[in-house]
Amino acid sequence: MYAQTIVPQQLGYPRICAGLIVAGKPFNEYNATFSYVDFPAGTVFEVELSNEVGNFTTTHATTTVKVVDNPGLQQQTITFAIPTDLKGSDTYSLRVKALTSTPSYSIKFKNSQDLNIFPIYYRTFVDSFFINNKSATASFCAGGSMTLAIDAATAETPSSPLAFTNLKYKWFKDDVLIAGQSGTTLVVNTAGVYFAQIDYGGCLDENFSSNRVTVSSSAGGSAVTITSSLGNPFCAGGTGTVLTATSGNKYQWKKDGVVIAGATNRTYSTNESGVYSVDIDFGGCNATGSINLSSNGFDASIDVADSYQLKEGETLNVSVTTDASAPTFEWFLNGNLISGASSSSYSISVRGQYKVKISQASGCVATKEFSFRITSETDSKTSVIPNVVKLGGMYPYWNLPDEYKTDATKIIILSSNGDVIYDDIGSNYDPELNSFIKDYKNVNPVYYYVIKSDSGEKKGSITVIK
Repeated sequence: MYAQTIVPQQLGYPRICAGLIVAGKPFNEYNATFSYVDFPAGTVFEVELSNEVGNFTTTHATTTVKVVDNPGLQQQTITFAIPTDLKGSDTYSLRVKALTSTPSYSIKFKNSQDLNIFPIYYRTFVDSFFINNKSATASFCAGGSMTLAIDAATAETPSSPLAFTNLKYKWFKDDVLIAGQSGTTLVVNTAGVYFAQIDYGGCLDENFSSNRVTVSSSAGGSAVTITSSLGNPFCAGGTGTVLTATSGNKYQWKKDGVVIAGATNRTYSTNESGVYSVDIDFGGCNATGSINLSSNGFDASIDVADSYQLKEGETLNVSVTTDASAPTFEWFLNGNLISGASSSSYSISVRGQYKVKISQASGCVATKEFSFRITSETDSKTSVIPNVVKLGGMYPYWNLPDEYKTDATKIIILSSNGDVIYDDIGSNYDPELNSFIKDYKNVNPVYYYVIKSDSGEKKGSITVIK
């Protein structure tokens, strides 16, 4: 028989507010000291956490460093941590449990304010958060309503309390708590200044509050404003600037008066200058706002049409005009960089798909590209299968008569080493895009072709000369 007794000492803190970052990691380590008498040697003790209303009909398991009876001390200190997924409350309790065949329990611990029920929270989210897409204003129609919501994570703000479903919230209007509102959204039907707080009860501080939003009401739809995340003018590049409109219920964006298909969110991303407008349904009334968006990158133009037919023996000089600061130029033929072509103009004497890339590397870093196609009078007019390709001519490609450019024709091209250079149907063969002529050596390279069609099979060689 033992007169087993466990007596908890007063805790040294008024509440448990775990989760704040201390020395680079979330803090969650607490001590509970107690004395005991008449327990068998080797008895193990642990801290037990009540349910959220302070009783022990159901309990939470704490992460506890259990202690073992030491007859010479008869007093122990248990180090414990609270569950990280705990549903926070201001009415939790703690006690000590002896893990004997018939468990024994202490009375409840008292905090530093002599209370045996006190706040315990694990603050899972301790970063800044926002509502209303960070916008400081919103509007609704008189007699209607609008919804304020906790913002989801974005590339700019990669964390959001929405990732933690156990959190509750408090909503305020003009610094007064709105009773009964604890969700992630709030329906607003009166003007005022609104903000949200994560409800950490007795562990709350101002760091867990959102931005403030001034909500106004208008009989005809409030004036709509549009802001540009990169300013106006903006530096074009990457994903562009994000246009954000006044908060409403439904949106439709337009550019230069033309509806942008699918642009029905509050925000719209663009890299292009122009007059952007948005029609907003505020729920009973509508309004429109606009922004004349411009880029502080650079302008450029090219003096050739999208397609140009080059005459036999003709050379075409193509020039780019730009106001870029210290621009650089790169010219490409059929996707390949043309070595040495780095000025604002280039002389063209062979057909193909061309592109010029203009870059500005200082100030507003940006690029522009122009593409154009050069054709010849004899394009696709060959009537025989050529066996010579002259690189120095106007047409440095191996072409085929149109009769072989069909789905029923199989074309195979091999190098002199037997490597397969091309293996596809004739309708996919483009002499420019499918050019198989590689690096030119001192010796004229030879290729071989096999053409299989309904009329039979043709074989031959192709010699490349300068």
